[in-house]
Amino acid sequence: MSEAKPKQRTGWLHTLVDYGPLLVFLGVYKLYEPPETSTFGEIAAVIYGTIAFMVAAVVALAFSKWKFGKVSPMLILSTTLIVGFGALTIWLQDERFIQFKPTAIYLLFGVVLIIGWLRNRAWLQVLLEAAFEGVTHEGWLKLSRNWGFFFFALAGLNEVLVRTMSFEGWLWAKLWVFLPLTFLFTFTQIPMLLRHGLSFEDTDDVMQDEPPTG
Repeated sequence: MSEAKPKQRTGWLHTLVDYGPLLVFLGVYKLYEPPETSTFGEIAAVIYGTIAFMVAAVVALAFSKWKFGKVSPMLILSTTLIVGFGALTIWLQDERFIQFKPTAIYLLFGVVLIIGWLRNRAWLQVLLEAAFEGVTHEGWLKLSRNWGFFFFALAGLNEVLVRTMSFEGWLWAKLWVFLPLTFLFTFTQIPMLLRHGLSFEDTDDVMQDEPPTG
């Protein structure tokens, strides 16, 4: 009998795909110095950062297709919203549109997961394509429910930060608040998943393949 091939550890690549475009946005926003003749005025750094964000998001989607042979529905939706709200930001020269993008994503994911849970359908299992072998239907239902409410909490937190922080402060919060919270929440789900069929060998996959929140 041939030995089973070990799973490739590509969690860092998934994280790069999810948060790479945001890092590009931050870099352009911080480093760009608009010329005096710029037609965008004070919002120029946001405009050019948004353009870079949109391009990086499309590149990340293409990279995901090339590297993994597939693109998750979450990534497709996220990229679509980045391009859509980014276009509004550029057209109307108003950074509030790009700031509302995370709220829209969190609310949409939350609504989909909670409705699925109420209908006894574990949509998170479909979105993650059953990445965690052995987890029972009940386990997937609980995970979908928990992530749904967590997404609602993230949507509320994003709106609070948008209204209480500067634009640059909000950008940094995407990295230093939302990303750690996501990993922490994912970690808290492991005991529940272990009780519903997840093996210890797959716990690393849980931490690496959590739903994107970028």
